[in-house]
Order: sequence, then C-alpha cells, then structure tokens
Amino acid sequence: MSITSDARFWDKSSRRYAKSRIADPSGYERTLERTRAYLQPGDSMLELGCGTGTTALRLANGVRSYLATDISGGMIAIAEEKLAVVSIPALSFRTATAEELVHEESRFDAVLGFNYLHLVRNVPDTLRSIHVLLKPGGLFISKTPCLGDMNPLIRLLLLPAMRAIGMAPHVSSLGASALEQLIIDAGFEVLVRESHASKGKDQRPYIVARKR
Repeated sequence: MSITSDARFWDKSSRRYAKSRIADPSGYERTLERTRAYLQPGDSMLELGCGTGTTALRLANGVRSYLATDISGGMIAIAEEKLAVVSIPALSFRTATAEELVHEESRFDAVLGFNYLHLVRNVPDTLRSIHVLLKPGGLFISKTPCLGDMNPLIRLLLLPAMRAIGMAPHVSSLGASALEQLIIDAGFEVLVRESHASKGKDQRPYIVARKR
C-alpha cells in the first residue's frame, strides 16, 4: 500500500462517501461553531483532507481565502460540483497534500484537519509540514478519530483484514494522549482539547494548537 493506492481507494469510494450521512450531526455542529470562534474575516485558511467539501462550504464565508485540499481527485471533483451551484468567492478546491504544499510560497493563518491525521502515512512528518505551512502564531485545528483508544479488535483484526482485501485505506492507530504529544513535538502549543460527541465516549478529540 502507498499514498497512490490510498488516493485510488478514496477515488473509488468518493461517490458513495458523498451520499453518506454525518454520524453525529450535533457533535459536528458544535465543532463548526467552536472553529468559527477562532477564525477572523481577514484570515487565509487551509483545509487538509477536505473530502467532498462539506466543512469548507460551511466555513469559507467567514474568512478572506479558504483553500480546501484532498489527496483524492474524485473527492475534489465532487466538491467542485457543489461549489458550482453556490457563490463563495473565497473558496477554492485542489488535489494536494501538506507535504506538497510546503514547497510553495503560501502560508496560512489557520490549518484545519477534520478526520484527517489518522489517515496520513507519517503523522510526525505531516505535522511538521503543517507547522511550516502556518504563519507565526497560526492555529492548527483538528478533530481526529483515535483508534488506539477504541476496541482493540477493530484496530488489530478488523482493519487489517479490510485493508488486505482493499476495503479500507491506511489508518494509524493513535491514542489521544499520543496524538497530543506528537502535536507538541512538532512545535505547537496545545490551547484546547475538547470532546464534541453528543453522547457516549468521545474518541475524536478536538484540538486547537498554536505554532510556537
């Protein structure tokens, strides 16, 4: 498996993914509300792992510019279809990764990654790239499924079996504490760690971190 094969997986899954419902709508709305509180009208924003653009379409009107990216061209194509029927001048979509973007000149006031970090192949390297992409004092805002805190049967048996038959992409089995430490090690100060689940144990910590 490779980044290329991950992109192929999401390309094939994109139409089905676009039809799926948000598992916890109340938790998602709280995440959007909290995120808006950290954004300013003059901000330039980058979203990584934007999928089919649902979050970007909800947040982009609140900032000066919003670049939403994903590894999957199929996901981006659907996002652009959505954008074509609304008017959001600040918003643009692009197939790209954090590691590719660091070689360009643009730097951002905030970087957003929802349901993203557990899907990258090298979390420390990706976090370092995000650090580079931010302006001094910029914010990295994330919400990450932490499989390391979930039922071990899922990460040790179910996911490997699904990956072996091409039914799942690469997934990192991080715990919430380990994830927070990786963010700190990449040069960030963690400002906020919250639970946004509407019920039950939250296994997707919402973290706001500032570039040191």
